[in-house]
Amino acid sequence: MSPRPHKKRKARRILATAAGLATVGALVAALPAMAGQDKGHGHQKPSTVDVQLLSFNDLHGNLEAPAGSAGTVTEKQADGTTKAIPAGGIEYLATSLRNAREGNAYSVTAAGGDMVGASPLLSGLFHDEPTIEALNKIDLDVTTVGNHEFDEGAVELARLQNGGCHPTEGCYEKGKKFKGADFPYLAANVTSEKTGKPILKPYTVWKKNGVKIGFIGVTLEGTPNIVTAEGVKGLKFHDEIETVNKYAQELDRQGVKSIVALIHEGGAPASTAYNYDCDSPGAGDGISGPITEIAKGITSKVDALVTGHTHAAYVCTIPDPSGKPRLVTSASSFGKLYTDTTLTYDRRTNDIVRTSVESANHIVSREQPKAPDMTSLIGRWNKLAAPIANAPQGFISADINGRGATTPESPLGDVIADAQLAGTAPADKGGAQIAFMNPGGIRSDLVYKASGSEGDGVVTYGEAFTVQPFTNMMNVVDLTGAQVITALQQQVSGSNEASPKILQVSKGLTYTLDMTKTGAARVVTDSVKLDGAAIDPAKTYRVAMNEFLGGGGDGFPVLGQGKNKLVGPSDLDLFNAYLAANSTAQAPLAPPAADRITILK
Repeated sequence: MSPRPHKKRKARRILATAAGLATVGALVAALPAMAGQDKGHGHQKPSTVDVQLLSFNDLHGNLEAPAGSAGTVTEKQADGTTKAIPAGGIEYLATSLRNAREGNAYSVTAAGGDMVGASPLLSGLFHDEPTIEALNKIDLDVTTVGNHEFDEGAVELARLQNGGCHPTEGCYEKGKKFKGADFPYLAANVTSEKTGKPILKPYTVWKKNGVKIGFIGVTLEGTPNIVTAEGVKGLKFHDEIETVNKYAQELDRQGVKSIVALIHEGGAPASTAYNYDCDSPGAGDGISGPITEIAKGITSKVDALVTGHTHAAYVCTIPDPSGKPRLVTSASSFGKLYTDTTLTYDRRTNDIVRTSVESANHIVSREQPKAPDMTSLIGRWNKLAAPIANAPQGFISADINGRGATTPESPLGDVIADAQLAGTAPADKGGAQIAFMNPGGIRSDLVYKASGSEGDGVVTYGEAFTVQPFTNMMNVVDLTGAQVITALQQQVSGSNEASPKILQVSKGLTYTLDMTKTGAARVVTDSVKLDGAAIDPAKTYRVAMNEFLGGGGDGFPVLGQGKNKLVGPSDLDLFNAYLAANSTAQAPLAPPAADRITILK
């Protein structure tokens, strides 16, 4: 892949190079490199060249600066304390990336997936066309698909790549047709069941002045477990290691020796601070999770791994199969950080000099100037969204934390589960007695401070949408008491044992989790009660959940076994209805105590 013909981008690089060479300091600094130039060529080139790799991941359509805790990064201070710093927003990310590129003759920008999906209303309302437009403008060169790129299925993903107006909603702006992404989406490990071939390009090659770097893109093999069945229909997802190794071999045969893998799977660093040293005490010692084994299994032909999915921040060194140090990075989420990596490219071998690779995460500060073209883009789409986005839905007395909660049971999780129960409890709506909400479906917090002109404590449709952006349809099914208990056990066993997924539960359901035990034994069975009465394993209960959980998603196969299913309104509709029915300006909704699950540690 050659750099795209963006005239402004080329002009900027030429000017930056000219300005740099115009200074005596730059000429002096260039002398060591000049001394190492190859001999015998018509015009001499240094034997090595530094290539700047800028990367980020998990933007999720966050064009506007995220609110509340979702819009902060944790920074470790010199005295060992931590500080929360506001960050993110496409206006600031654009400025950060453009400033970082200045003076770098060789610069490529890559992303680790989930650029779209689970997006706030500004992007989600328009099927993420605004985000693709913004990524085009900030000169993204390549991204892998993430699991959320499949939220609306492979056909919609192809539209985001290739352009064209939405098949049912049409074009959103008069006289304008959606052009699609001018960067490639890579999907090496996602194949069509019919053809057996990748649904999008498996890899691409970035080229400039003889420098060639290959990029291979994969999403996590477990994508079907965390996306609705409709979204992955007709697709197969393959092993990350095997896929990357296969295409690394193919690139190598083509003479592409410098390779970066973009992997939408990640790890969990020991600290949430973005500037934490995860190579302490030794290489990769400060990180755990799926990416560690993936990194150890990927061929040494790959020189660096840009990762994502876990929304964590890290710059780690994990040894490759040959024992050589190799960089593994992730830049948090929502455009709050970007990673700046220097790859030293050897023109003689066409490979990266691994010992010279340097990398660091940088905060996308909100104290820097906004990029005017991004401000204009946001304003344009906000004008289209305003009639829907600004409509008040309810009132809150303080922040109600969901994504930003520090406990497995979150206050907002309780509110959402209660909203789902309230909307499905009437006999003609399903007769639900219990509601379960998956924690990953809660995408933000409800923030008391006004985001616009609506006033403090007012929850707008746009804010509610940001919390519940999937608009999953509600299901109410028959489950036995034994199956209800099994569902609670599946939170902390099976595929969820290493990283528990604690369901948010509606009022009346209480139980104890003993985290000193392992697997299913963590659920204290005789503590599971509904309205104070022990759950009867033989009795049938009506249980409400969104269609994702109803399909057995997130490692809850027992929830997919429900019978007598009734399909109700969307989760967002029930959430908004609950806010309207349970809050007023005079009596706003207060954060619940989040005390339904007792956790023993």
